[in-house]
Amino acid sequence: MAISASTVKELRERTGAGMMDCKKALTEADGDIEKAIEILREKGLAAAAKKASRIAAEGLVGSNISKDGRSGALIEVNCETDFVAKTDDFKAFVTDLAAHIVASAPQGLSPEEAGAQSPYLLEQSFKDGKTVKDYITQMVANIGENISVRRFTRFEVTGDGLVQDYIHMGGKIGVLLELAFDRADLATNEEVHALAKDLTMQVAAAKPEYVRRTEVPADAVEKEKAIYKAQAMNEGKPENIAEKITLGRIEKFFREICLEEQEFIKDNDLTVGKVVSQLAQKLGADIKIVRFVRYEKGEGLQKREDDFVSEVMSQIKS
Repeated sequence: MAISASTVKELRERTGAGMMDCKKALTEADGDIEKAIEILREKGLAAAAKKASRIAAEGLVGSNISKDGRSGALIEVNCETDFVAKTDDFKAFVTDLAAHIVASAPQGLSPEEAGAQSPYLLEQSFKDGKTVKDYITQMVANIGENISVRRFTRFEVTGDGLVQDYIHMGGKIGVLLELAFDRADLATNEEVHALAKDLTMQVAAAKPEYVRRTEVPADAVEKEKAIYKAQAMNEGKPENIAEKITLGRIEKFFREICLEEQEFIKDNDLTVGKVVSQLAQKLGADIKIVRFVRYEKGEGLQKREDDFVSEVMSQIKS
C-alpha cells in the first residue's frame, strides 16, 4: 500500500527515527503507526534516535593505509564521553571502518555527497551481515551512547606516488597526505617514506590550509590585503607605506597557511618546500606534495556540559 508523507512525518515526530526507517516500518506494518512504532522499537531504531539528539563531541580520529601504500583513509567517529572513546570496542570499530573505506571506496558519507556514484558509506555492507548504519545502531544499543561517523576522506594515487597517515595523541589529531613522484622505485624508498612521515607531522603541528599559494582563493587573499591595509592606515601610516606593510604581511600570511612555505619543524632554517626539493635533487627525481587533510577530534562541535541534576531532570521530563 502507498504510505503518505504525512504518516511518515507523524511517525518520525513520535519516534525520532530516520525517514527511511519510518517508511520501511510503515510498509511492513501496512500503514499502522502503532505497529510501526513497535517495529522500530524492536529494531532498536527508536531508542537509537533518541540518543542521537545528545551531543557527541568526544571520539577518535583514525586512519588506514592499503598494503601497497597507494590508497588511504582518514575518519572521525564521535561518541558522547571520553570513557567510551577509550574502550577496545570503540577503537576497533574506528580502525575497522577506516580499513573498510580504503577497500570499498565509498563516494560519500551521505546520499547528498555520494550521489549516484555508488552506495554511500552508511548503506554499505560492513560486518556480521549488517550495513555500517545498522552496525552503529547496534553499538548504540549496547553502549548506551550516541555514536556518529562525522566525516571521512579517502586518497588514492593515480600515477606513481604514495599515501601517508599520521595519528597524534591517540586519536586526537589525524593527517592524511599524498605524494607524487616520477619513478616507481621511490614508492619503497626509505628516505621518501621518512619525508612523507615528517610532512604529516608538520601538518599536524603547524595546521596549514593549503599546499601552495596558488591554491589560496583570490578573494581570500584580497580580503586579507584589505584588512592589513586598513590596519596600517589606522596606525597612522601614509598610504604608500601602508601598501608596503600590506605586502609584507600578506607574505607572512602565505608562510603561515601554505605548507610548502612554512618553516620545517625539524629545521627552522629550511622551508618545507626546500626540504622536498633537496631530497628530490638528491634522488634525481621529481617529488610533489599533491594534497593533505587534517582532522582534529571534535573541532567545531559543542561539548556536552549537562551536570548530573540537569541529566536527571531531563530524563524525568521525557
